[in-house]
Amino acid sequence: MAAEELRDILRQVQQGQLALEAAERALQDLWRTDLGFARIDHHREARKGFPEVIYCAGKQLADIREIFSRLARRGRNVLATRADADIYQAVAADWPDARFHARCRAITLDQEHRAPDPHVPILVVCAGTSDIPVAEEAAVTARIMGHHVEEIYDVGVAGIHRLLEHQDRLRAAAVVVVVAGMEGALASVVGGLVSAPVIAVPTSIGYGANFAGLAALLGMLNSCSSGVAVVNIDNGFGAGYTAGLIVGRILSAKNRTGF
Repeated sequence: MAAEELRDILRQVQQGQLALEAAERALQDLWRTDLGFARIDHHREARKGFPEVIYCAGKQLADIREIFSRLARRGRNVLATRADADIYQAVAADWPDARFHARCRAITLDQEHRAPDPHVPILVVCAGTSDIPVAEEAAVTARIMGHHVEEIYDVGVAGIHRLLEHQDRLRAAAVVVVVAGMEGALASVVGGLVSAPVIAVPTSIGYGANFAGLAALLGMLNSCSSGVAVVNIDNGFGAGYTAGLIVGRILSAKNRTGF
């Protein structure tokens, strides 16, 4: 629910252009849309700083298309995760400016065209090429939230010199998202190099004893590096969203103080 939409309704009531009953209905539509199969939370943006995100897995194609359209009509940015090409084709029929990020299976619609602040970067680092889909989900999420995102890929601990070449970029980041499978050691290494918060994302990439990401998850949870927080296995979205919230708070404080 955007503040300007609320003010517009109140202004119309004040000026006698909108009856109280009509205003009540408009206010109800502002904070939620009940489609029966989904109750879209339009108040999410006011509470969280970004509109509700569509998780596509398990949803009917027609339902996704309708939810996407209801969100898009408000003129805000839209993000759908765990999508596929068929879902994208259905969405793009209504919203041709929507973009499909095939590698991470996400759909974005950028209607606000925010100018990101390059001085408060989110850095997404991943251990191996196989981890890139999860890393890109984090990067796409943070970008559609309006933030400046940089990536460093394939810098796992098996060739740690590749990571150490980027120490300046690591230390300049406001938040670092570290994506790794196998034993998940990269998060601890990065955590020991930077003062910024590190959001670790274990992936399901690895051989049998990786247990579909469980080994990396436990390794990250047991990190001896301070300032490392961990999200769920393959949850690039959760990491990117959390990084976006952190940077959003930094930018808000920066705008208030002028520093």
